[in-house]
Amino acid sequence: MGACRTGAGGMGSGAPAVSPGLPAGLPGTAGTMAVMTTRSCPCGLPEAFDQCCGRFLVGSAAAPTAEALMRSRYSAFVRLDAGYLLRTWHPRTRPAQLDLDPGMRWTGLEILDTTGGSAFHSTGTVTFRASYRGGSLHEHSRFERVDGAWVYVDGDFVD
Repeated sequence: MGACRTGAGGMGSGAPAVSPGLPAGLPGTAGTMAVMTTRSCPCGLPEAFDQCCGRFLVGSAAAPTAEALMRSRYSAFVRLDAGYLLRTWHPRTRPAQLDLDPGMRWTGLEILDTTGGSAFHSTGTVTFRASYRGGSLHEHSRFERVDGAWVYVDGDFVD
């Protein structure tokens, strides 16, 4: 999602380059794309933003799974929250700064597959498709725990 080619559950800014690193392991989410309402979270789950990804973005809770982190990172791209994206990026792969494109319009997130990434794992992957006005980004993202918290490591674009 964006123009960075570093993945970050990465989704960059602009055209596909970085992905949002969304959370893994939420029941009933793989392969589904939720219909958003004006009150639902940008990540596609039916909960309101404040009860869903918003609590992660403001720091009142930590994403419990790699998929949850991926979803919250997607929401951060939608909301242009570069600070959250950088905080949830692995220190060894994190860019010095992230310039998000305010003209980028993300339109939906579909979680296609997850491996690991639960409370019982130290690593996980999330394969997702993030749609934006004019196209979509398909990425296989990798996540690790650092000091107990899930962070986005990197990702590969899927053809």
